[in-house]
Amino acid sequence: MRFPLKRLLRKQRQRLIPLIHIQVRDGKFEIMGMGAWHSYWRDPYHLLLTIPWTAFLILTCVFYVTINALFALAYWVGGDCIANARPGSFLDVFFFSVQTLASIGYGAMYPKTTYANIIVTIEAMIGLVGIAVMTGLAFARFSRPTARVMFSRVAVITPHDAKPTLMFRTANQRRNTILEAQMRVYLMRDEVTVEGQFMRRIYDLKLLRNQTPNFSLTWSVVHIIDEFSPLYGMTSESLTQTNTMLIISLSGIDETVAQVVHARHSYGANEILWNNRFVDIINHTPDGHRYIDYNQFHDVLPEDERR
Repeated sequence: MRFPLKRLLRKQRQRLIPLIHIQVRDGKFEIMGMGAWHSYWRDPYHLLLTIPWTAFLILTCVFYVTINALFALAYWVGGDCIANARPGSFLDVFFFSVQTLASIGYGAMYPKTTYANIIVTIEAMIGLVGIAVMTGLAFARFSRPTARVMFSRVAVITPHDAKPTLMFRTANQRRNTILEAQMRVYLMRDEVTVEGQFMRRIYDLKLLRNQTPNFSLTWSVVHIIDEFSPLYGMTSESLTQTNTMLIISLSGIDETVAQVVHARHSYGANEILWNNRFVDIINHTPDGHRYIDYNQFHDVLPEDERR
């Protein structure tokens, strides 16, 4: 009996751990289904936190109607057990269930048999737990801190202080401040070790400035490509061949809610433009004031085109 049991456990593990599909799409190394709300169906709590608000409200309504319909059926099976309810009326016992589940207690209808009182007791307990759970889920969804951070559609490699430099831009879309903002940039690419083993290697990119005490407008992130940089000696073709991808992680404290917020972005090899520079978005008015034009936030120009 030992070997059949082992085979059964092996098959069960295969059902619980599905295959993970990985592909390169639009120059990005992606895990299929990563971050999609419908991928959490095995984890109901996480699913209810990640589904869209419309789906959450619809699911709540469906659950509410279903639970009341089930208890109404229980009252209806019990016969004439609810005072002032029309005999055989499913609609009356349904609305009595609604009043019981929500602890409304109008008093027009009430249980008059032991059977009905037992069902009322069970429904009241389920109502208390259900209201607490749904309230907690709604509060958890509302209280999740979110960051509205915009990243430039592309990154560029351009000379900066006579050195080749990787640059991209980010901006805070809210009219508030992200305090102690920290930027981390990682480079991922395919490599083969000396022993011939394939691996997906991750490098930390050293930034000219990886932290700012006050992130309220824009931030140009700069990485100098020197002999210590993993981008040193790379070309546009080699980035594509090695499926190179940049992963950007931004974190900080939202001044409004005093909670840590996160934002992330990625650039594939085809989104890293060589010998291009970003259009300057800081302009001056005739009277000497400055303003930021976000309409040109994503715009780039070839390096040989100077204004």
